[in-house]
Amino acid sequence: MHFQGFWLCLGLLSISIHAELVDDDVERTDFDENSGETDVNEDELSSEVKYKTPQPVGEVYFTETFDSGKLAGWVLSKAKKDDTDTETSIYSGRWEIEELKENQVPGDRGLVLKSRAKHHAISATLAKPFVFADKPLIVQYEVNFQDGIDCGGAYIKLLADTDDLNLENFYDKTSYTIMFGPDKCGEDYKLHFIFRHKHPKTGVFEEKHAKPPEVDLKKFFTDRKTHLYTLVMHPDDTFEVLIDQVVVNRGSLLEDVAPPVNPPREIEDPSDEKPEEWDERVKIPDPSAVRPDDWDENEPAQVEDLSVVKPDGWLDDEPKFIPDPNAEKPEDWNEDMDGEWEAPRIPNPACEVGCGEWSPPMIENPKYKGVWRPPMIDNPNYQGVWSPRKIPNPDYFEDDHPFLLTSFSALGLELWSMTSDIYFDNFIICSEKEVADRWAADGWGMKRMIATANEPGIFAQLMAAAEEHPWLWLLYLVTVGLPVALLTSFCWPRKVKKKYEDAAYKKTDICKPQTKGALEQEVTEEKTALEKPVDLGEEKKQSDGEIVEKEEGEPEEKSEEEIEIIEGQEEGNKSNKSGSEDEMKEADEGTGSGDGPVKSVRRRRARKE
Repeated sequence: MHFQGFWLCLGLLSISIHAELVDDDVERTDFDENSGETDVNEDELSSEVKYKTPQPVGEVYFTETFDSGKLAGWVLSKAKKDDTDTETSIYSGRWEIEELKENQVPGDRGLVLKSRAKHHAISATLAKPFVFADKPLIVQYEVNFQDGIDCGGAYIKLLADTDDLNLENFYDKTSYTIMFGPDKCGEDYKLHFIFRHKHPKTGVFEEKHAKPPEVDLKKFFTDRKTHLYTLVMHPDDTFEVLIDQVVVNRGSLLEDVAPPVNPPREIEDPSDEKPEEWDERVKIPDPSAVRPDDWDENEPAQVEDLSVVKPDGWLDDEPKFIPDPNAEKPEDWNEDMDGEWEAPRIPNPACEVGCGEWSPPMIENPKYKGVWRPPMIDNPNYQGVWSPRKIPNPDYFEDDHPFLLTSFSALGLELWSMTSDIYFDNFIICSEKEVADRWAADGWGMKRMIATANEPGIFAQLMAAAEEHPWLWLLYLVTVGLPVALLTSFCWPRKVKKKYEDAAYKKTDICKPQTKGALEQEVTEEKTALEKPVDLGEEKKQSDGEIVEKEEGEPEEKSEEEIEIIEGQEEGNKSNKSGSEDEMKEADEGTGSGDGPVKSVRRRRARKE
């Protein structure tokens, strides 16, 4: 146990030292970062970054950086929504091209949604339509919710390549092929991936929603950083959704969307009706049960407690509240405007015991049973839950290749938001992932580098988190205090315990009476000591010096308990003296000198005195 405790303490000590070293490293890092922030502000840091507008490498269908500061090729919608009134139906939301509010990259601009509680619609034509065939589709762009987001979206729509497509009439009902991007309202955080699939028999388009990502999306809406959203659709009918180049959702266009692309082979017969005699009741009241004769349904659930009497001093005629006698009408009170002034009401001081009409408290009625109902039993005529019969689905089809969607020729943003300053940048549509990655490195990668360089140190982040969530202070306290508490509880008390054990051991030696065996052992030890080549003169001198010192010094004060113990010990020694006299004599003769016994006796006399 002692070794286990030792190694436990040693392990805890090493952990504590390691934690202190880590803290020192963190503090040193924070110091370096804070020093850097002191010497170089955000503008100076940004000025050192040489930004160059991203240029696509490879085949692309659409790119936009907004670095020119102009909305060249973009069309503002002039349409109106059909299902709203005149004031809110107009797409009057304002768009601007601006730099980021924070962590700006010099020369880098983006498209910013500027209006609150308004409809926004803007779109641009692709360099060439994208036709779904044997090449992947990659759609990528950046979003920054600079002021957070209350309710609104930042998704895009890839508008179907139809003959009647007019970007000036772009509105919520304009035909699209794919809708992709973040959306939030209340505490519902979404990342949409919706495609419209055409029914081959009816020609009707149906929206197919991909399964939601199995990650927490909240931080991407609230951290006010620029995030990169990427959609990849493969010709093998699979898809991937990425945020900041990390996959957050993937699946199959056939299996991981709702409703499914292919309808069921059979459907319920709409003409089938449930028979009138069909019994779906699992349980029924027992028809043979009879209400007991002593069952009284008229008894109330509660009755007055007749054992309680009205307290002495209860004032039935006194009101519980009275007008404040010390209140005064304000000087500026106008009865024509404010009405007749009334003093505020205060509790009646006379109602120390109680006022008003007294009534005894209510208690549960022991006679109450409630409305009688017969017990429930299994229904002998139960036929199960009825469902209509199945018939072949007349609209059934099987599409084994849903990737072949309607081609699209324009990109549009049709949004409503209760928060302004939503930032969009660096749109790209292509078929090669390497092209999109290179585009992201030149644009979003630069923003991320600037944002990372401007982030506060770990200590500042911990303090900021604690200000937002005060309960974190308790966690910090436990984290810091736990090593100290463990060291104290496992190491320090063991030393104190050992000290008490030593004291107890010594006390036991004093109280234990000497027996014949103990005297024999003592004589043997003295004989062994005398056989060693020791200068007897010096030893005698030393012994005499010890006795003189003790005799010349002040006598040692002893408690009554110790005196009683010593006296009891001497009495025990006397009782054993007769049995050990011969042995003591032989021991004295064996030594060849009387110094040993004399020294022992003198020492005992000194201890006694």
